Amino acid sequence: MSTVRSLDLLKRLIAFATVSCDSNLELILFIKQLLETRGIACTLVHDDTGKKANLFASVGPADVPGVLLSGHTDVVPVAGQAWTVEPFTAHVSEGRLYGRGSCDMKGFIACAVITLLDAVDRPLKRPLQLALSYDEEIGCVGVRRLLTFLEQSPVRPFLCIVGEPTSMQLALGHKGKASFRAHCHGLEGHSSLAPLSVNAIHLATDFIASLRKIQRHLTEQGHRDDAYDIPYTTLHVGKIEGGKALNIVPNLCVLDFEIRHLAADSPEQILNSLQEESEALVKAARQLSPQATIEIENLTDYPGLETHPTVSAVRFIESFAPSNTPPLKVAFGTEGGLFNQRLNVPVVVCGPGSIEQAHKPDEFVELAQLQACERWLGGLLGALC
Repeated sequence: MSTVRSLDLLKRLIAFATVSCDSNLELILFIKQLLETRGIACTLVHDDTGKKANLFASVGPADVPGVLLSGHTDVVPVAGQAWTVEPFTAHVSEGRLYGRGSCDMKGFIACAVITLLDAVDRPLKRPLQLALSYDEEIGCVGVRRLLTFLEQSPVRPFLCIVGEPTSMQLALGHKGKASFRAHCHGLEGHSSLAPLSVNAIHLATDFIASLRKIQRHLTEQGHRDDAYDIPYTTLHVGKIEGGKALNIVPNLCVLDFEIRHLAADSPEQILNSLQEESEALVKAARQLSPQATIEIENLTDYPGLETHPTVSAVRFIESFAPSNTPPLKVAFGTEGGLFNQRLNVPVVVCGPGSIEQAHKPDEFVELAQLQACERWLGGLLGALC
C-alpha cells in the first residue's frame, strides 16, 4: 500500500482526548500552530468558558466564494466500552487505524488539514477553507457560534463539504433532529394506598404509549423518503428515570426523547400532537391531584439537509467524485443542515470510514479510505486552481 500522508497527523489528533464533556483547546491550538507555520491565518471562536473553540482558516483569494471543509473535533465517551486497544493511542493493524475518533471524524480532519497545507503552494482561483467545531456530538452546539462569525463575512462559500464518515460516497441529505425532556409530575403516597396517589412513572408510561401511537401513524400514513434506510420520521425514548423506593408512589419521572424527521415533516407539529395527548393524560390524572403535570423541555435541535442534485456546486464536486455510485442520504445527522440554513450554502456530506464503526469500542478507519479521501481532496484542490 502506498503512503498514507495523513497517517502521522491522524495519530497525533487521536491522542487528544476531546470527549465532548472535556476541552478541545489543545487540539485546536495544535492545528492552529501547524497551519500558521505555513503562513495560514486562523481565527478562533471560543465558548463562554474559553476552554473550547472553533477554528476557521482560509487559503486563496478572499473576494471569491470558496469551498469549505467542515469537521467536528469532539468525540463520544469511551467509558463502559470494551476496548481491546488504548482508545486514545492510535493503533495500526491489518490495514486499519484504531482509536476513538478515527472515523468520526478525525480521519477527515487530518486529510483536510494536509490538503490546506498543500494549497499554500497552489495558484488558487477559489479559496479552500477549513471549519473545525466543538460539541457536535451533543447537538451541534459549538458550530452555531462559528456560523455567527461566518455570517458576517461579505463572501459566503460556494460549497460546504462535511466530512462525516460515508465510506467516501457523496450524500446530499439527512434527517433533522429535535430532542426533548418530559417532566412527569404526580402525587406521592404510601404504596399500600397507591390508587389514592398519582404515580409519575405510570404517567410517563402513558406518555410513552401516546408517543408510540404517533409513531405508528407516521410509519403507516406519514411522509416517506425511500432514499433513507428508515424512510419515515421516527420518535424514540432513550432515557427514563423515576422513583426513590418501592414502597413510595413516585411523584416525579423524567424521560428524554427525540424526533428524527424527514424534511417534509415538522417536528413542531409532531410535538403539538404529543402535547395534545399529554393534556388528555393530565386531565385524567388531575381527578386525583391538581399537582399532576407533564412539562416538555426542548433540549437541542438541528435542521435536516436536502441538497438538490442539480445545483452547480454539486455538479462541480461530482466531476471528480470519489465514487461512481449515485448520491445517497444518510441516517445520521450532521452540521450540514445548519451550514445550509445559516449561510444558504449547498452542502454535501462525504468522508472516510463507515458510520457503522462510529461510537463503538475499537473504532477504526481503513487506511484505504484515508487514501481515497486524500485523492479526492487532491482532485478538489486541482479543480480550484
